[in-house]
Amino acid sequence: MAKLIPIEQQSDVALTEALTLLVAGHPVALPTETVYGLAADATNPKAIAAIYETKGRPQFNPLICHMADLAMAERHAVFDPVSRRLAEHFWPGPLTLVLSIRDGSAIHPLATAGLDTVGIRVPLGFMRRLISAFGRPLAAPSANLSGRISPTTARHVNEDIGDRIDLILDDGASRVGVESTIVKVEDGRIRLLRPGGVAVEDIETVTGIKVDRPQSAGAAIEAPGMLASHYAPAARMRLDVTDVSPDEALITFGDVTVAGADRASAVLNLSPSGDLREAAANLFDFMKRADAAGARTIAVAPIPMAGLGEAINDRLARAAAPRDS
Repeated sequence: MAKLIPIEQQSDVALTEALTLLVAGHPVALPTETVYGLAADATNPKAIAAIYETKGRPQFNPLICHMADLAMAERHAVFDPVSRRLAEHFWPGPLTLVLSIRDGSAIHPLATAGLDTVGIRVPLGFMRRLISAFGRPLAAPSANLSGRISPTTARHVNEDIGDRIDLILDDGASRVGVESTIVKVEDGRIRLLRPGGVAVEDIETVTGIKVDRPQSAGAAIEAPGMLASHYAPAARMRLDVTDVSPDEALITFGDVTVAGADRASAVLNLSPSGDLREAAANLFDFMKRADAAGARTIAVAPIPMAGLGEAINDRLARAAAPRDS
């Protein structure tokens, strides 16, 4: 089983042990402000392969490469003026930019799934310190089995892949709770590839440019989180419900009224006050708790689409999508 180190009490030990494993080409599970990530050297093909193997992740699904700062990012990617403005405003933070790879970048094609673009972000917190000490970008998808619910605590990571890795760094619950927003700038237009921890409205305010939403669900995979079925619990999911059965667990929001809620096998309110930031932070943990209740189905009340509600609804839709098995 993985060794677990609490960052708050043992920050220097956590840094040293993580660096030792990263240099040796092994992945490390660690906290970010969005969700917990499974990080490895983005320039080392064996280390990247270890991420895919640990997660059981399809290798056509690219990985986000995390940087210590904008200067490091510029050594690996080409920034257009709009992308630079977004980076300067939102980094460090939960925004990923899909950019053309710079000639001479050491990022291995296995991390980009062979694309000529790369998803890049600068994270908040301990991970940024670790990248700076490591001196190279870290590829880091969520630290869970591929397609399953993303982890927002070290306990989530340990329950899912603790028997597959050597080290988990614990820094409490993730502050944002959903993955980063991913956008791509093309010819001065901004295209949303995945809603996430930065609201689309905030991107539009900063740039003065209307963000283009995806037009179809069958788009080519250009970034993480674009698979139709993703973030899935073991139980089936039913969305935008107005009623719930006794054999279903209910995830609700605010003061939404759901008929039969008093008879549900479990009831979890993402935010009794109707705060979408609180709801986003609770989403994956509550999905895991509802799943653990043993219900046949998880019923989810309507969530507003404004702000972070767009990211919450995106994750729920992918969790509820038809599965191969």
